Amino acid sequence: MILILKLLLTPILIALATLAGRRWGPAMSGWLTGFPLTSGPVSIILALQHGSSFAAQAAVGNLAGLSSISVFCLAYSLAARKWNAWISLASGIAAYLVATAVWNRFSSGLWPTVAVSLAINGAVIGLIPRSSTPIPSAPPSRWDIPLRMCVAAVFVFTLTTSAAFLGPHLSGLLTPFPLFCSILATFAHRQQGAGAARSFLRGHAISLFGFAAFFIVVGGLLTNMVPIWAYLLAILATMAVNGISLRITA
Repeated sequence: MILILKLLLTPILIALATLAGRRWGPAMSGWLTGFPLTSGPVSIILALQHGSSFAAQAAVGNLAGLSSISVFCLAYSLAARKWNAWISLASGIAAYLVATAVWNRFSSGLWPTVAVSLAINGAVIGLIPRSSTPIPSAPPSRWDIPLRMCVAAVFVFTLTTSAAFLGPHLSGLLTPFPLFCSILATFAHRQQGAGAARSFLRGHAISLFGFAAFFIVVGGLLTNMVPIWAYLLAILATMAVNGISLRITA
C-alpha cells in the first residue's frame, strides 16, 4: 500500500492540477499547484512509515519550507523582468536553497514558524504585480503530463525513502521543494512570456496560505487524534483557506 501511494497518488494529483490549469490559465495553474500535491502525500507516507510524531515534526519543517517557496517565487519573478527562463529559474532555485539553509540552522516551534512564513508570503504576494497584459495561449506538448507524473513519482519515492536518514526537520524543509512550480513557471515563461510566469508565480504564492493551513492542522493535531481524521481536517482546511484567499487577493 505504501509503495502504491508513493508511485501513484502525487502523479495523479499533478495530472489533474495540470489539466485544470490549462482550462483556466496560468494564474489558476499556480493557485492549484500550491496545494500540497507533493508534500501532502509525502506527509501521509511519513506518518505510515515513521509514526505520527515524526510526521508532525516534519510538518513544522514544511511550514518553514513555505517561506522558502515564497522566496523562490519572488526571486524568479524579479529575474524574469530582465532575463530569460533559465536564468530566472536558476535565480529562484538559488534563493530557495539559501532560505532553506538558513531555516535548517534553526529549530522553532509550530506557531513562531507559522507567523514568520505567512508574513514572508504575504509580502511576496504584494511584491509580485498582477499581469496587466493579455497572456497568449500555447499548445501543450503530448509528453508534458506523463513527464510531470514521472518526475513526481521519482521525487516522492526518493524523499520518503531517505526520510529516516534526513530526519523530520530537514525532510520537512525539503518536501516543499518547488519542483512543479519550477517546471510550470519555466514552461509558462518560454511558451507565453515573462508575464505568464509572473502570473503563475503570484497565483502559486496566494495558494500557499492553504498549504499552511494543511500543515498547521497536521502539526497541531496529528499526535492527538486518529491520523485519518487529522488529514481529512487538513484537506478541508486547505480547501477553505484557499477558496477565501483566492477571492480576496486574486
